[in-house]
Amino acid sequence: MNEKSIRFFKLVRDFLMVYLPDQKAASPNTAKSYREALNLLLDYICVKNEVGLGKLCFEYLSRDAVEGFLDYLEKERQCSVSTRNQRLACVRSFIKYAGIRDIAVQAYVNDLFNIPIKKKAKSPVITYFSETALKMVLEQPNARSKKGLRNLFFMILMYDTGARNQELLDLRLCNIHFDGKSPYVVISGKGGKTRLVPIMPKTVGHFKKYATVFHPRLSPNDYLFYTEQKGNRLPMSPDNTERFIREYGIAAHSVNPEVPKSLHPHMFRHSRSMHLYRNGMPMVLLAEWLGHAQISTTLIYANADTEMKKEAIVKATSTLNPLVSGETAYLEWKNDEAMIRQLYGLSP
Repeated sequence: MNEKSIRFFKLVRDFLMVYLPDQKAASPNTAKSYREALNLLLDYICVKNEVGLGKLCFEYLSRDAVEGFLDYLEKERQCSVSTRNQRLACVRSFIKYAGIRDIAVQAYVNDLFNIPIKKKAKSPVITYFSETALKMVLEQPNARSKKGLRNLFFMILMYDTGARNQELLDLRLCNIHFDGKSPYVVISGKGGKTRLVPIMPKTVGHFKKYATVFHPRLSPNDYLFYTEQKGNRLPMSPDNTERFIREYGIAAHSVNPEVPKSLHPHMFRHSRSMHLYRNGMPMVLLAEWLGHAQISTTLIYANADTEMKKEAIVKATSTLNPLVSGETAYLEWKNDEAMIRQLYGLSP
């Protein structure tokens, strides 16, 4: 590391370890989000420039580099516009802090703050799969292998709980309550909010098979899903789950085109929500189940389900209605100017 890179990483450390927790009083989840955003950005820059992490400095944080990073998030990592904007906000917050601490960084502050926030589409597109497609995806892992067993249970639990990817990876064994008559999982969501999510009996059966292999000795503080490195258990990374879910999606799509080819973890949450909504779960309950602070966020599922709207309209339309019976009595108003004016809004 040279002098420039040492100065850069010192400010990164101070931002994450001092400014966020002590000065801004950010929650652990917020600090974690900032850390992930910076890690993603630095990894992207290293790969793009074919340079080692220890060589990075503020000169690599150009506007072009950050804009390329944001496009990478959307196009290659399949991130939403909201996630893209959130990552940009994290980068801006860091560069603003660095600019206050080091006047030489101020030029980069002005440059990055000129990157516009991307507008969200007025009608967000919800990507989800059918229950038939779900069955095909769950048939892809080889449950006789250790990794296959883990990956299968991960996808089953993700679908059953509707949990976000990181929420599932944060689960510890103490969050699993499968012993009573009403099994449930305690999930910590955005803003530190906790919700209790009921679990289907078959999911409990899959958990027991998984725990026999991965948790023969149940320790409450152990992560439910983990990887082993040199004998140490570490929490699985989001990249790991995104990778194997994408691979299963491609394999399942080749057998049944109904399976989305670009399968990603959040699609399990969307799909479970759509299936519950279609089967009659009230919107208020669905919002609580998903952990949405505002029910307006949950309404995207109602807006997206045109098929359900069509079925509801058909059921609510009388068989005597001309749209159903096809029998329409046309009025004889060919030469009735008063009728013409009334129909076309010309009369008062």
